[in-house]
Amino acid sequence: MKLDGAKILVTGGSSGIGRATAALLVEAGATVVITGRDANKLEKIAAGIGAIAVHFDVSDYSNLASNCKKVTDALQGIDVLVNNAGIGEFPTLEEVKIEHFEKIYATNVFGLTLLTQEIVKHFKQQNKGHIINVASTAALRGFARGSVYASSKFALRGLSECWRAELRPHNIRVILVNPSEVTTAFNNTERVEREAEASKLRPEEIAHTIKATLEMDDRGFIPEVSVWATNPK
Repeated sequence: MKLDGAKILVTGGSSGIGRATAALLVEAGATVVITGRDANKLEKIAAGIGAIAVHFDVSDYSNLASNCKKVTDALQGIDVLVNNAGIGEFPTLEEVKIEHFEKIYATNVFGLTLLTQEIVKHFKQQNKGHIINVASTAALRGFARGSVYASSKFALRGLSECWRAELRPHNIRVILVNPSEVTTAFNNTERVEREAEASKLRPEEIAHTIKATLEMDDRGFIPEVSVWATNPK
């Protein structure tokens, strides 16, 4: 697709991968809406990168339809949904409580699905669209203390496969992006971005991957791509 003039929604766009992706897509000529839970931070970041801020939390199911309308009104349509918003908790098996699953799945699986459901209505009407689901290499392989987070990303990988099968007849591309460890504010209680490290990925590497997958001619698409640090330590 051509990014110049494209209308794009990036959830979780006020920090990390979402912010880097939104900034890169704006630079390419797209009109981009970013969402986030912290209204003040969201407005500041949007102003800094040339995006449009629409404040909402994807786990707020009851308001997703009205919030999606705010997005499509602001963009005057929509071409791309980047499902980037995600959270994590990492209890051991002995520590796991149902509340852990309810909290993480509300954002990573349930809210993401209901948001996509709303956006796909527009994609079907125009017989085209692009969905980028940002999962994790945790969607490919479990790890100690990963019962809640990894299972949510395994679920997202499964959802992506199902949506791909359903939506290809409507010219809708569903692309799964699996980053390995990225230096962001993810799981940082202070929500402060971590310093870049030579042996870990930066948000920019994932933003570049998302942009590259979108730029392929619409007759083809990359179903899934994983991004690893070259020499992790």
